Amino acid sequence: MSVRPRLLFLCQTLPFPPDGGVWIRTYNVLRLLARAFDITALCFERAAMPGTHAAHDRAVACDALGRFAHVEVFSIPQRHSRARYLWDHVRSIVSRRVYTTYLYESSGFARRLNHIMEAEAVDLIHMDSLDLADYLPACRGIPVVCVHHDVTSMQLRRRADVERRAWRRAYLRHQAKLMEQSEREWCERVALNVVVSEHDRALLEHAAPAARFAVVPNGVDVEEFRPSATTGQGVAHMGGLTWFPNLDALEFFGRDILPHLRAADPHVPVRWVGSASATQQRQYGVEFGIEITGYVDDVRPFMRAAACHIVPLRAGGGTRVKILNSWAMGKPVVTTSIGCEGLEAVDGDNVLIRDDPKSFARAILDVLEDGALRRRLGRSGRATAERLYSWDRIGEGLIDTYLTLAGRPLSCHTRPAVASVGGAYANR
Repeated sequence: MSVRPRLLFLCQTLPFPPDGGVWIRTYNVLRLLARAFDITALCFERAAMPGTHAAHDRAVACDALGRFAHVEVFSIPQRHSRARYLWDHVRSIVSRRVYTTYLYESSGFARRLNHIMEAEAVDLIHMDSLDLADYLPACRGIPVVCVHHDVTSMQLRRRADVERRAWRRAYLRHQAKLMEQSEREWCERVALNVVVSEHDRALLEHAAPAARFAVVPNGVDVEEFRPSATTGQGVAHMGGLTWFPNLDALEFFGRDILPHLRAADPHVPVRWVGSASATQQRQYGVEFGIEITGYVDDVRPFMRAAACHIVPLRAGGGTRVKILNSWAMGKPVVTTSIGCEGLEAVDGDNVLIRDDPKSFARAILDVLEDGALRRRLGRSGRATAERLYSWDRIGEGLIDTYLTLAGRPLSCHTRPAVASVGGAYANR
């Protein structure tokens, strides 16, 4: 049997536990690629979310990911120095280079990457975010697959649009321009850009028309997330408050949508599931009367307990794993158009799409009051997840694409699948 190809996996975050969109995707991509490649993964550390404990321990994460790859973890210098944090922002402004260039500037990471490139045979490099673009020159002619979890320049502009402070709004727009320059510069220089939707492909192709793209959608484990006989009560949103779009969605829902909902039904329960500080739990509990759970080890019981899942996002990018999880569980979803962007979402079929606050509230009431509507949306959502978004189905094309870039045939390299644990956390 021929020797399996070698993949170097460069990642801006340690993808365990898989408790949010980026981590769920990266974890599952690593798991799937391990069927065909021998992998060395160089990962930057991740910040713990409020309420987490041993799940974010570095040793625990490395042990869990060790089933798929040899994993090495590197510190992000500014997370351990307030001066470095401020200096990185200053350098970005003065040099007119996107801030993440300096956020992920690590001499240790650079030395290890250079050593691997000099001493080991590497067939293909996976770069999990364009945030690591400054390391591309060190890749020395090896084909690079660059993943775009979203179109970051667009995400920054959207965040600026909902930012209330003028100075921060201006800074975010400045960073969006710098990020767009980075997208334009690097997308055409890598072997392949992997995006999560046709929508994101079109946006990046506009910036880099000569770049090569492949769409590999976000996915869901359709065995881990399954429908149950429980109808549930009330409304729930899955996603913690450490990610700005979820925090903005909570404030948008609480201030603009919830009053319409309460006017029609003062007692409908509303729950926000995911990481949050104790201060946020108290603040929004008092201000809006919404239960903020904080970090939970498994979101599925909370998903089953709700009759209607909501995604009132006004910012962010990519595609929402939270909707895929809801679809797989056969739960009806009410979302904004940004919330379901890039997914095969059809208003009235597998979701209800409403951008106006009053219409959003009315759609929630329709779902809560109409059992036939709930069941129809749930069945269609489950069918969509099974047909288009199962991780195992996505993996077939993903592995083939990577092996082709590495100059290897698919046959003789693949190992049996390793079960996924991704998504049951899903606190972001």
